Amino acid sequence: MNHDNYDDNYIRGILNGVRSIAMVGASPANVRPSYFAFKYLAQRGYDMIPVNPGHVGKSLLDKPFVASLSEIGRPIDMIDIFRNSSHIMPVVEEALKLPTLPKVIWMQLGARDDAAAAKAEAAGIKVVMNRCPKIEYGRLSSEISWMGVNSRTLSSKRAPVPVQGMRLSLNRTSVGGGATAASDRAAKNKSEST
Repeated sequence: MNHDNYDDNYIRGILNGVRSIAMVGASPANVRPSYFAFKYLAQRGYDMIPVNPGHVGKSLLDKPFVASLSEIGRPIDMIDIFRNSSHIMPVVEEALKLPTLPKVIWMQLGARDDAAAAKAEAAGIKVVMNRCPKIEYGRLSSEISWMGVNSRTLSSKRAPVPVQGMRLSLNRTSVGGGATAASDRAAKNKSEST
């Protein structure tokens, strides 16, 4: 597989085919990229599992942290690795020891390990490297274009927020919508000042 360029159907098939995602390196700090990706995917109906030994005893969006993949105790469809490249091989090796292998190993932006990818693919696991499932989901579901990105239209008007139950083009239903506290406050402050 060419890991420098993925066909949209390959990514779409993964995002439509997985239900449970273990995010290795998830953080409860709401300023970290892993927090945003975790929250976004959870709001799109994925069963998210935060994996980080440094945060055991804490929860991320009411999901308790586990220290390792082996502590999850049930099959998982996808492992999203939110660690730098030097930490990928140990995660892949742990994944290959699970009683039920995951369908996908996904390495976040900036993370790539071709040897680990080859090892996973030899075991029949699909691999994505140097991509973010949050970004790919938004791009393929057209949610990004709702915000004016790549729509060839610039506007100062606030885009409509996806509502709960809205059907998305990736054949998934929005659970929590796309609203954020910051954007809601900004819209409220703007309407109060006019």
